Amino acid sequence: MLKYLLLSTALLAAPAAAQSLDQPETTATTSGDDQIVVTAARAEQSVREVGQAITVINRDEIERRQTVVIADLLATTPGVTVTRTGSIGGQTSLRIRGAEADQTLVVIDGVRVNDPSAPGGGFDFANLLSSSVERVEILRGPNSVPWGSQAIGGVVNIITRAPTEGFSARANAEYGYADQAFASAGVAGGTGALSGSLTGGFLRTDGISAAASGSERDGYRQYGANGRLGLEIAPGIGIDLRGWYAHSRAQIDGFSNSPPYGLIDADEYSKSQEIYGYAGVHADTADGRLRNRAAFTIADINRDNYLTQASAEPYFGGRGRSQRYEYQGDFRIVEQARLIAGAEHEDSRYRDGDTVEKTGITSVYGELIVKPITALTVTGGVRYDDHRRFGDRTTFGADAALALGEGTTIRASYGEGFKAPSLYQLYSSIGNEALRPETARNVDVGVSQSFLGGAARVGATWFHRNTRNQIDFDLGTFTYGNIARARAQGVEFEIALKPVEALTFTGNYSYIDSENRSPGANFGRDLLRRPRQTVTANIDYRFPFGLSVGGTVTHIGDSFDNAANTVRLDGYVLAGIRAELPIAERLSIYGRVDNLFDEDYRVVTGYGVFGRAAYGGVRVKLG
Repeated sequence: MLKYLLLSTALLAAPAAAQSLDQPETTATTSGDDQIVVTAARAEQSVREVGQAITVINRDEIERRQTVVIADLLATTPGVTVTRTGSIGGQTSLRIRGAEADQTLVVIDGVRVNDPSAPGGGFDFANLLSSSVERVEILRGPNSVPWGSQAIGGVVNIITRAPTEGFSARANAEYGYADQAFASAGVAGGTGALSGSLTGGFLRTDGISAAASGSERDGYRQYGANGRLGLEIAPGIGIDLRGWYAHSRAQIDGFSNSPPYGLIDADEYSKSQEIYGYAGVHADTADGRLRNRAAFTIADINRDNYLTQASAEPYFGGRGRSQRYEYQGDFRIVEQARLIAGAEHEDSRYRDGDTVEKTGITSVYGELIVKPITALTVTGGVRYDDHRRFGDRTTFGADAALALGEGTTIRASYGEGFKAPSLYQLYSSIGNEALRPETARNVDVGVSQSFLGGAARVGATWFHRNTRNQIDFDLGTFTYGNIARARAQGVEFEIALKPVEALTFTGNYSYIDSENRSPGANFGRDLLRRPRQTVTANIDYRFPFGLSVGGTVTHIGDSFDNAANTVRLDGYVLAGIRAELPIAERLSIYGRVDNLFDEDYRVVTGYGVFGRAAYGGVRVKLG
């Protein structure tokens, strides 16, 4: 009965948002307390109306930091840790507030891109380059009401370049350490009812040895492109098409089958192809109070591993595909009340050799956003999921933001998350069809304060999350099981200063106590590869004649590389410097040095890391 009641509510009460998730980037965003975000409720909101913790990275920051691999930039944000197995292209895992890497939902232009064929159904950040990325929103904490399964740790929402009026173009090319060449170019434009954008990128590098003990370099190459097309059929009614393509090839090392065991140089390599697509329609009615969006999305990921460069056939192949049909509504009931609701269905498929498995989930959700007084915004929501294998599940969430005078905002939220077992965990040769979904509950409280007319901002957040029925590999049965429980709690501090127009300083500190609560020998021990403390500081200065200089320092604390906490990963400090100089109105040259002091460290035992590395490039912008 509840299923049909919620479905009726979603369809009748939520004629929806043309610009909720699919067109957030068409809305101008500003810094600080005036930013517009879309990830919390899957609809546009001022950040001062959101009770959850969100970090926003825009294109200016990506270019200022001279980012190539997006994960390297995300690693410097509050509550986020990143590990990579060796060279560029190695498995890259992102953990938010101590959650498992595959408990983070990743969205690119409205398409959920987590891989159904990956062991935990997670997203590998190894192949996510900066060429097409215009904006990133990182929401920390469970948020399953609008997003559904996998949003236990949080949500990373990637938004690419939107079509624009008129014509604009940008391009950059750089070269540096390990024969690394990176180039990207993009155009955007529109006239009348038709608008579009197209961006392409290329990266190749000799890399470093994935094996810390190795000597031969493990290179990487990627070709990628994305495009968007918008057509306004009538005022407030239109069609949106988006596509993303990336083809990557990475050399990898293997493990020794004889003593001494460990990672060694090998001739192996992997190939992956990622295709993501979105086709949607939107319609605004009732003078814009009712916004409607319907869409079909697809994510298709192919992965193959080869033993040698001469191998004709892969020794491993994974094929993951998910297709979604979705409708979302945004109804402005009155000025003080807003209802966001939707219905969606997802089919996912996993293929490993001759094994093909499928599953599906149908969902409805609703969120009510009310402002009982001007300064207070309260959001409450519920989601109902009907999983083909696991049946019904209802998820709740609520948050509140109190925006007081003088730049003070107080936030609080309660969020639930759940994650259905991946198809690999259920049906692979080491799978377990008796698995149950993972669940989590999270509370957090935070405050932010602006000073000096917005020239200074500070913020602090406390959070606590419990995770139950967590899936882990059971060495006793040599299969997956719901044998794990985890608790994560901590604090996050942020500061941003702009004492003069030319100088910017930002910094953050995170303390995350992520603890194994599973009964057994490892009860109370730290979860692996979760440093308790991380600190990042950025400073940038622009001289009157145009030269910009900056630097980033990041400290990652000690952690452990195994569940028993017997293999320690020592903490380390990384420093980098950068500069950019305009040499014409639309042309500039830039350069950077990463790992300035040539720090020797490990993020995964046995895998190598980059030492000091320098790069230089040129950037051009038109329009």
